[in-house]
Amino acid sequence: MSTTTATLLISCPDQRGLVAKIANFIYANGGNIIHADQHTDFSAGLFLTRIEWQLAGFNLPKDLIAPAFNAIAQPLGAKWELHFSDSVPRIAIWVSRQDHCLYDLIWRHRAKEFNAEIPLIISNHPHLKVVAEQFGIDFHHIPITKENKLEQEAKQLELLHQYKINLVVLAKYMQIVSSDFIGQFPQIINIHHSFLPAFVGANPYHRAFERGVKIIGATSHYVTQDLDAGPIIEQDVVRVSHRDEVEDLVRKGKDLERVVLARAVRLHLQNRVLVYGNRTVVFE
Repeated sequence: MSTTTATLLISCPDQRGLVAKIANFIYANGGNIIHADQHTDFSAGLFLTRIEWQLAGFNLPKDLIAPAFNAIAQPLGAKWELHFSDSVPRIAIWVSRQDHCLYDLIWRHRAKEFNAEIPLIISNHPHLKVVAEQFGIDFHHIPITKENKLEQEAKQLELLHQYKINLVVLAKYMQIVSSDFIGQFPQIINIHHSFLPAFVGANPYHRAFERGVKIIGATSHYVTQDLDAGPIIEQDVVRVSHRDEVEDLVRKGKDLERVVLARAVRLHLQNRVLVYGNRTVVFE
């Protein structure tokens, strides 16, 4: 899109007149709405919406939009986020030894599928440094043990601030991120196989093969203090058969992990994901 837009993500207690009040804020200031979507969770009593409008001709400068809308949002008891399309997020990709999700994210970025910058790769192993060098991305090897975890996480956090990172993507990063770290930097997306919790731990595809599963999958979610239980952004599955060996399950699983993680990152960068409680509404 050539013209700059603003996007509001809003959740608030459901009540009459919400669509009119929000739309009128934009209309009264000369804005042209180009996308609007909404959902009501009746069980939670919440109204959730995403609304995007062109800034060309909008009467309020960027720095005044948030305080002006807050005057409307507060009486409604609303939680909200404001994003601008010309603000380019900066991503740090965290990896361990596996490279399939890392390569996929870099390729999609170079193909301009993502409106973002990837200035930093962090790993607890040195193996993928060659990939970072290949694409001109800074690489930092920060090994993690039980004894040095807090100290090393402090280094990771310092790097995120140094590189002005907005989003961390765990692209098969095989370490648990501590609750303290998440509390300081909550914008983290993870990818894992969908065998959890049925096939936890190491070698999930081998264990699934032994059980003769018929479907394997992948899940991408936001990271929270509850391990692998954060709000889900994207999922997908593929069928397997008795003819598939472990190697086939691994290959199919990696394909799913690439695609599901890429979709989740793209949806986040497009400001299409609204988190409430431990759930999400994805406005596609």
